[in-house]
Amino acid sequence: MDPALAWVIAGFALVIIELMTGTFYLLVIGIGAFAGAGVAWAGGGFFAQAVGACAVALVGTGLVRRWHRTHQAAGAKENLLDLGQPVVLEEWVDAATGLARVKYRGASWDAKLAPGDRPEPGSTLYIHGQEGNLLVVGPAPAAA
Repeated sequence: MDPALAWVIAGFALVIIELMTGTFYLLVIGIGAFAGAGVAWAGGGFFAQAVGACAVALVGTGLVRRWHRTHQAAGAKENLLDLGQPVVLEEWVDAATGLARVKYRGASWDAKLAPGDRPEPGSTLYIHGQEGNLLVVGPAPAAA
């Protein structure tokens, strides 16, 4: 089989798999495979093909990684729709550190309370923020 054709097949396979994942990493690796196909079509040896494919894939992966970091940082902001929403304290997981389980939207969530008062289970608290899947709650509604 012609090396350029093998690289093209590998590139299409990676791009098709990428369509199922949506991370863009396999897309740039697939583009790197197409670069390897271009080097093979131009008559370069296997080492030159591999270097061309790897160089394009590494640069593309770095760009995707930087894009993910900048967009995750922007998208990691708190969900403003949840701020100020009431939750019900179900139980304390660790009252000393302020970790508790709260009921919100019909489900139990892990929550963190600020130092200070430790309300009784059944008390209504309000969402002040979010740290990953951990709600940050307090006794008074958050100022929006």
